[in-house]
Amino acid sequence: MHEDAIRPWFHRSWIYPRDPNFIEKAGRVLDLYEKQWKGKSLESNDYVICADEKTSIQARIRKHPTTPPSSGKPVRVEHEYTRGVAWTYLAAWDVHRGRIFGRCEAKSGIKPFDRLVDQVMLQAPYKTANRVFWIIDNGSSHRGEPFVERLQKKWPNAIAVHLPIHASWLNQIEIYFAIVQKKALTPNDFPDLQAVEERLLNFQLRYQEIARPFSWKFTRKDLKEKLKLVSNHIIKQYEPASFQVLKLRTFCLGIKYKKHHLSIRIRNTIHEIDHLVRVQSGEPNRTSCGNSS
Repeated sequence: MHEDAIRPWFHRSWIYPRDPNFIEKAGRVLDLYEKQWKGKSLESNDYVICADEKTSIQARIRKHPTTPPSSGKPVRVEHEYTRGVAWTYLAAWDVHRGRIFGRCEAKSGIKPFDRLVDQVMLQAPYKTANRVFWIIDNGSSHRGEPFVERLQKKWPNAIAVHLPIHASWLNQIEIYFAIVQKKALTPNDFPDLQAVEERLLNFQLRYQEIARPFSWKFTRKDLKEKLKLVSNHIIKQYEPASFQVLKLRTFCLGIKYKKHHLSIRIRNTIHEIDHLVRVQSGEPNRTSCGNSS
């Protein structure tokens, strides 16, 4: 079956960018990573912050104690657990200085996120900075114009920069969240919620001691090239069906001519494709020439 011409059990998930201004919105963020804003270099007193929430971090209370590692043996974690309550971990990352700020909240929302903003903006050098760019996605706690207005009203030197929809992968705070998940939260084995908070905040303090700015290399030019490939793929997807099946039949027949012992599966595939061609062209059903050996 692995050598079949058509293998519908193989698939890849993907999502097409549906924001008509995707390149423009994402490009602003990529420019900020390169210390550019509207075609001009950032000044020394400008700062770029990436922020978001990591939600539903549970305290999983294992029914039996975790055993430590030994020579040649890994840590053993009991599979069954009691589900405790959860934290939302909010964090902000200074892109060019490599500084991390974070806090645990009982839930996400406008007020918890505003507290994160205050935590950062009340500190030097952000409080007196020329501009502080806040890169965020479109989560409900910091979505759209209401957040832009709320941020500017309280912090006039802060500028909200929203990513386009489905572009959280361009937010550098997600890199830090991935590190937290791997280094601090795996395996999830905590006696209570307080232990989760202590682990998160202690890891944050330790990470701050060794943190450096991420080596980000994906640029606006790279984004345009990537989207061009996606667009070409979409165009091919919407070719006339008859043209697609004719191309596929040519491919299958090419296999036939190269291999004298054509498998029954590929023979059947050719017959099915011939049938699709006839349906598309309105021809009456008849015996396919693919039957001949």
